[in-house]
Amino acid sequence: MTQQSHATLSSLLQARYGNNPAVLDALNPTLETLMQHRSVRAFTNEPLAPNTAELLVAAAQSASTSSNLQTWSVVAVQDQDRKDRLSQLAANQAFIRSCPLFLVWVADLARLHELGKDRQKPAESLNYMEMLMMGVIDSALASQNAAVAAESLGLGVVYIGAIRNKPLEVAKELGLPPMGFATFGMCIGHVDPAVNNVVKPRLPQEAVLHKETYQPQAYKQAVDSYNAIMEKFYAEQNMKPLGAWDLHSLNRVRGPEAMGGRDVLVDALRTLGFQMK
Repeated sequence: MTQQSHATLSSLLQARYGNNPAVLDALNPTLETLMQHRSVRAFTNEPLAPNTAELLVAAAQSASTSSNLQTWSVVAVQDQDRKDRLSQLAANQAFIRSCPLFLVWVADLARLHELGKDRQKPAESLNYMEMLMMGVIDSALASQNAAVAAESLGLGVVYIGAIRNKPLEVAKELGLPPMGFATFGMCIGHVDPAVNNVVKPRLPQEAVLHKETYQPQAYKQAVDSYNAIMEKFYAEQNMKPLGAWDLHSLNRVRGPEAMGGRDVLVDALRTLGFQMK
């Protein structure tokens, strides 16, 4: 590895881990794209190149899928009125309205359910929790491929978990069939250079990398050092969290009142046709 590439790797790791970079000794364009990921919430008015959605879906369909069942779909939304309505359903996030392409990823068991009826074959397994999990996992794997593909093209992305705040209304807006569930959204567009989008540090690897067996106490020292890293990050970005990272995060999981309506997701999923036995 050249001295220049080593310097680039060091800067990427410094950005991702703050003042405690992991020790790695290889870099290639794929790793560079992955480690430069940042959430982009401000987009220019520049339109996307023709067939961008189709290209991203080709990348998404290149992801792994359990048993090749392909239990996901994606709805590409560009109509401004529909983006406006989806924004209102997803915590009124402005970047949904401003991005040129909004992808809504769907855990889709409807396709296999309908195929079963078409072929007059049983599809009872679709009524079990395992199959819903498969659809959610498949949609996540596919979407991450699309995100990396978009970033490799110089585009910016941000995931929208708030699309789950009102799952019944989102399903109606998108015309989802029974056994279709919008897992999350994704804004895609050209990055507004006037807005500083920076790489957010992640937990030290000691907190998440367990070798051979899980180490229950490994997080303690890592979280202490991460709190200090994030305190610096918050100050540099003029952010006002509710305390250190650990306390800020715990506030997010304090109870159903902090879940943005998603505390009733199980009931909504049953209404959408998932039995989850």
